Parts: sequence; structure tokens; C-alpha cells
Amino acid sequence: MIPFNVPPCVGTELDYLAEAVRARKISGDGQFTRRCSAWMEERFGAKRVLLTTSGTAALDMALLLCGLQPGDEVILPSYTFSSTANAAVLAGAKLVFVDIRPDTMNIDEKKIEAAVTERTRAIIVVHYAGVACEMDAIMAIARKHGLKVVEDAAQGVMATYKGRWLGTIGDFGCYSFHETKNYSMGEGGALVLNDPKYIERAEVLREKGTNRSRFYRGEIDKYTWVDFGDSFLPSELNAAYLWAQLEKAEEINENRLRSWKNYEEALSPLAAAGKLELPVVPEGCGHNGHMFYVKCRDLEERTKLIAFLKERDISAVFHYVPLHSAPAGRKFGRFHGEDEVTTRHSDRLVRLPMYYGLTEEDAGRVIRAVKDFYGE
Repeated sequence: MIPFNVPPCVGTELDYLAEAVRARKISGDGQFTRRCSAWMEERFGAKRVLLTTSGTAALDMALLLCGLQPGDEVILPSYTFSSTANAAVLAGAKLVFVDIRPDTMNIDEKKIEAAVTERTRAIIVVHYAGVACEMDAIMAIARKHGLKVVEDAAQGVMATYKGRWLGTIGDFGCYSFHETKNYSMGEGGALVLNDPKYIERAEVLREKGTNRSRFYRGEIDKYTWVDFGDSFLPSELNAAYLWAQLEKAEEINENRLRSWKNYEEALSPLAAAGKLELPVVPEGCGHNGHMFYVKCRDLEERTKLIAFLKERDISAVFHYVPLHSAPAGRKFGRFHGEDEVTTRHSDRLVRLPMYYGLTEEDAGRVIRAVKDFYGE
């Protein structure tokens, strides 16, 4: 069986895990947590990066830092994972879903402003497949209406928009290091703070409402409970696993991009013949090879393709059921405008196997199977 995903592993993870154990510091904010945070701050030019227990936790923190009140509204795409929406619901906001673009599957920047009301406080953008949303237009809307922008860059680590790293453009950026992502710590994530004024509040929020971070830096002689907070710190063991991969970040990125390009070149004749559609990467966007998908003619064809691949020991999956059609989506939000793209295109999309270390032989098997399905 060719799996859909294999968690990344570069070979030094166990060495660093052992080092963390020998140091007798396996709770949060030890040497490996500091290394990972410092690496991202330097590499991405972020004001501050805080490792979290998950990408979901990073989103939760970002929306809480937006200072939302009950009844406030948050604009977001319906084509995303539930974590994006849960973070806004947790903060007490109402969800306002808008349609997506058919080329990138990202939020349609042209449909955001019409959804803005006097209750709107934030926009959450999701950089699907590590391909950037149209951030210049979105940031202009946000500035015009005084809105916060949260980048759900769970799939966007090491991807760029017009030379800027995803996660560093809005007010807050959120990364995921789940085992399905390009870089992993099993379960984990990071909050990127792009405005220094939020750093102290974020540290308190992350440390169970205490000012312990200041205590560890020697800025105060004891720490205490100062505000609302929660426990968003990951274990040092998780951070040690991630550090091994950040050291090999370029290698992992280049490996995934080669696999992505291999798929694109081999399947482009099918796209040229109008039998399927391939991912689109707009000019100015530097993607990270997070996923490779194809779009079938319709839901029926997609179902048949997935079954066809499964019969040949190839695992392929679809991605997402639109949130506005889910029970919780109907309970907590509404769809603004017409659903012209979201449902129709989500019904057509199939994700092919993609992971660090995918061999050319296995990729070739996937490519041949897709071509066989379409009679090529």
C-alpha cells in the first residue's frame, strides 16, 4: 500500500529526544522549544514565535488575542478544517462564511468586503495547500475597516507571498506541526506574533494566565496569576522532535517540491485534454509542496477514482466537507452570498499521496494508476 501520508522523520529525532530526557527538562519552554522558536523568528523575520500544543491551540490564542466579544463576527472560508471555525466560536464570535476562489481554493478576496458589518472584528484567511491567499487585497480591506487578520497557515510553513513568509503578513499567524504537515512534532503548532504589543499578553495566555515567562527571564522575582489563560505549552519532547526537522527544513522542502513537480509534469497532458484539473499557483506565490490534488468532473467521478486507486493499493483522500453545511456550521454561523464554488469544487477534489521521502517509484505507480483511470 502506498499511504496517503507518512510522518516526516530525518533520522536525528531519537538523538534529540534522548538529549531532552538526559537534561531532565521535558516540560515546556526548555532548550529545544527555545531553539525552534528562535529558528522561526530568525528565518521568517517574526517579532515573536511561541510553540503551542497544536495548530488549533495557536488559532485559539490568536482569536482570543483579537479581543472578541459575544456577538462579534469573524469572516472566514467555509472550505477549511473545523479548527479554523472553532477558534472563533471559542472566543464568542459569530461565523460569517464566504465563498472561495476556484483556482486556489482560498477565500475569495473579492467577496470579503460585502460580508463586513458593524459587528465584524476579524478575518481569518486559510492558505490552502501552502498557496497564499491574495494578501495585499485582504490587508487593504482589513485596514479600511479596522479589522484584525489571522493567517491560518497550518499548511503554509516555508511558503511565501510576494517574498513574504506566510504567517508573518497579518496580525497573527498560526502554524501546524501535526504529523500530516511538512514539519512535525506529532501534535503541535506555533503562534506567530507580528505586533510586539501582543507578546506579553500572549505569554500570559499561554502560561495558564501567569507571568511565569517574565520570571524565567529574570525580569521579576516571583510569578503569579495575572489574567485569564490556559495551558498551551508543548512538551520538550515534542520540540526536540521538531528541531531535528527544522535543521533539515530546506532538504524537506526541496524533496516535497520535487514530488509535486513530478506529479504536475506527468499529469499535465490529462489536464490539457480536459479530463481533470491540476493545482494553480498564482504569480507571486511560492508554495511548499504541501499537497498535490486533482479535480475530477464531479462527485461521482471522484468517488470512482478514489475506489480505483484503493484497488491498486494507493491511498487517496478528499478534503473538506464545507463547514457551512455541517450541523455546527449552521448553529454557529451563516454563509454570506451565494455558494457558487465551495461545495461544487470541494466535491471534485482528490488528494494524492504526498510526503517527505515519497519515492519516484511510488509516485510513478500513482501517476500510472491515475492515467489508467482516465484511459491514457
